[in-house]
Amino acid sequence: MHVTHLHLVDYRSYPEVQVALKPGVCVFVGANGQGKTNLVEAVEYLATLGSHRVAGDQPLVRAGAERATVRARVQRSVDDDRSLLLELDIVPGKANRAKLNRAPLKRARDLLGALVVVLFSPEDLAVVKGDPSERRRFLDDLLVSRWPRFAGIRGDYDRVLRQRNALLKSLSGRQGRVAGPDVAATLDTWDEHLSQLGAELIVARLATLGDLAAHLDVEYRAIAPVNNEARASYVSSNPVVVRVSEDSAAPLSRDEIAEVLRVRMSERRPEEIARGVSLVGPHRDDVLLEIGPLPAKGYASHGESWSLACALRLAAFRLLRDDGIEPVLILDDVFAELDHTRRQRLAGGIADAEQVLITAAVAADVPAELGGVRYRVDSG
Repeated sequence: MHVTHLHLVDYRSYPEVQVALKPGVCVFVGANGQGKTNLVEAVEYLATLGSHRVAGDQPLVRAGAERATVRARVQRSVDDDRSLLLELDIVPGKANRAKLNRAPLKRARDLLGALVVVLFSPEDLAVVKGDPSERRRFLDDLLVSRWPRFAGIRGDYDRVLRQRNALLKSLSGRQGRVAGPDVAATLDTWDEHLSQLGAELIVARLATLGDLAAHLDVEYRAIAPVNNEARASYVSSNPVVVRVSEDSAAPLSRDEIAEVLRVRMSERRPEEIARGVSLVGPHRDDVLLEIGPLPAKGYASHGESWSLACALRLAAFRLLRDDGIEPVLILDDVFAELDHTRRQRLAGGIADAEQVLITAAVAADVPAELGGVRYRVDSG
């Protein structure tokens, strides 16, 4: 798939802008602060309902405006003339409104899947070097790209987790009162919901990480000028991932994982009540990234960390392709952070993408062999 036209109204620095795009490589060149990243961020937001730069919607709306509008026409493939018109109104403090081919959608998340992107930016170093939450978000965003229904499951899990944490705090007396047995009984109900939703997330994470691993080492070796192996493995905060027998190891089923989570919640309930927080579930899990024999976090050099972060995104790109999805690849201010060897290797790895959107402050940072269309961005 590729974007053929982008139209923004009151988005970030743009009162209004329309940009015609082509398949292949599109490079936005301009000094820092001129609005290059705003363009590719808008494409990302339309595809994921999120931004790699900010957590909330308010910064996306131009100062003085009440809302922002992002529209894009998406062609499913270069061989298919049919296209989709995606529209999203971003209204801070309220639910965003989405349309597909001008027909209103019930929920903004119903737009997910119409456009799929893989974005690599300097912020991705946090996936390698940062807290477990960064690695969980990377993995969860990827599984939503594969199966958009998991956006609802992830949202439901977060909602139940908040409700359960509120009850735990109530039971601990942290809100100025001690709850009675009726609230404790309600906690059992939330335990059931959390374990069922948590098991679905864990099963999907394991499947996605297993599929991703098949590409990760290949992509890392293609980028990094060394011969170390790159690996990713799931680290569960509870023993829910593998059932080991004398001669085999197999993933637990969803029902088995849910049961393990319920048992662990029961066992740790006194501790959870004392601390007023849920200690069991996929929100406590991590992804272990390794280069050679050592964990990447704390041991990898800056160059190795960059190579691994890039390999993770390219592996995600390859995995989505295996699923029959042709994502738009976005590289936001990436080439400036890479040495010459890694630039050339990255360029070789993305040459076959249907559409690549690149931002760069210096045109010479983008390898000339990528070719494509260059856009000059100046003062928005």
